[in-house]
Amino acid sequence: MDERVERSGLLYERALFEGDTSALAQADRELDAAEADLALARGRVVHGRFLQQREGDPGTAREDPDEQTLFERAAELYRALGDVRGEGEALFWIGCFHQIVRRDNAAAVPVLQQSLELATQVGDKATMSEDLRHLGIADHRAGRLDTARQQLEESSRLWRETGRLPAVALNLVGLTYIAAAQGRHDDALGLIEEAHAIAEASGAHGIMRHIDEARSRL
Repeated sequence: MDERVERSGLLYERALFEGDTSALAQADRELDAAEADLALARGRVVHGRFLQQREGDPGTAREDPDEQTLFERAAELYRALGDVRGEGEALFWIGCFHQIVRRDNAAAVPVLQQSLELATQVGDKATMSEDLRHLGIADHRAGRLDTARQQLEESSRLWRETGRLPAVALNLVGLTYIAAAQGRHDDALGLIEEAHAIAEASGAHGIMRHIDEARSRL
């Protein structure tokens, strides 16, 4: 049992047997925190299922209405709890949903920017990296190549600091496309080879298809 759920039971008993008038409010907070984490985790699983469907057969990938609901519920609960880190992470996933599932950068970008602000406040490098990556994707799609490059390079720097090398490899694929679009052919070749080496060394076989596709376009 989640320890927060267990604590809520003890708080209930304290309210019942000891007459502690604050115990039930504390129990609510414990359960809200557990619910927020569960909603976020379940939303990620739903998102992962969409990505798997898109990878296997793009024509079969369909939006699951539960995804947005779960992420928004998590953000709501974290906000009420004053959990800035949690709210920032949940907002990232809302932005990711709009960008990846609905392909709506106009809706995604403001949420990603808000998430980045919150993550920066608490030094959450993992969420900052994700926000910067997806803001870079939005800039790339809008043709703002210099800004997209800066976003992805900063995202990669943070990923290296936190040891998420497969994510670095994925960013390098994006940087390869940007370099090619800017006419920096030698840079593009170097970036895709670095992406391949990192993915191979870290066992990130799921990224290899993206690497091979990018290499074939150079």
